[in-house]
Amino acid sequence: MAVAVLAGVMTTQPSFAQGKKTLAFVVNVPADFWQIARRGTEKAQSELPNYNIEFYIPGEMSAAAQKRILEDLLAKGVAGVSISPVNPDNSTEILNQVAAKAVLFTQDADAPQSNRALYIGTDNVAAGRQAGEQMMKALPDGGKAMVFVGTLDAANARERLQGIKEAIAGSKIEIIDVRTDGGDQAKAKANVEDTLTKYPDIDLLVGLWAYNTPQIYNAVKAAGKGGSLKIVGFDEDQQTLKGISEGVIDATVVQQPYEFGYQSMIYLAKYIEGDRSFIPENKQRIVPTQVIDKSNVKDFAAKVRELLKK
Repeated sequence: MAVAVLAGVMTTQPSFAQGKKTLAFVVNVPADFWQIARRGTEKAQSELPNYNIEFYIPGEMSAAAQKRILEDLLAKGVAGVSISPVNPDNSTEILNQVAAKAVLFTQDADAPQSNRALYIGTDNVAAGRQAGEQMMKALPDGGKAMVFVGTLDAANARERLQGIKEAIAGSKIEIIDVRTDGGDQAKAKANVEDTLTKYPDIDLLVGLWAYNTPQIYNAVKAAGKGGSLKIVGFDEDQQTLKGISEGVIDATVVQQPYEFGYQSMIYLAKYIEGDRSFIPENKQRIVPTQVIDKSNVKDFAAKVRELLKK
């Protein structure tokens, strides 16, 4: 059985025993992306002395693993939770249980059918369109593409793919298939290796999640095809940024995970204290995305390294 990894922001005794209200940030899979979000929660902790903030990483990428974390948090009396749901469609019941007893936000991936009070994160359809635009820039004359992601059960994956398809509609780019890996990074790399073998004429590889693009990079480099294939990805993994600097990866669409962490905790506290003024009518606070390519990767990579080393 997978064990949830608790990485508390506080270094004192367990927060639930201290008499302060606890806010929890729950992610979907281990990745540098979430370490940047952790920095945001740490910043929020410095501004919220009357709360304890805790950071949870499930031992496996599954709705069941997240459900165990949420049940444990409810049993301990958590006051607020911000979660990136792995499979929102299959998690509505447990999410609503949380919403009935605590304040529930979603971040990174939404669960609009649940009773969550707010979504903080990317407009993933719009981000997908940005990726699609980079795909057309990489292949102006068209070509064959393969897409890689952890699971299409997650809303952010489906929405990014939707945005990509909208952007490339009418172009000569053909998406052959979408390969999923269930959050297993070894399988993520194997999916790329299999694609390179099965489709030797593939032109473009696209990674939708933070770890997918590094595994594309690793597989392409190992196959000796660095620079001969086009690669477009998401997020700011160190290997992704290295690949852009080397000219192996064309571009990546980056989010702002620091803001996911910071805003989630700050606004949970505000909500608990009775302030609802920050909630838009559609209950979504959109955090803008940015395209990183060779023109701006140096400065951006320096900022990411600074966040990760803190």
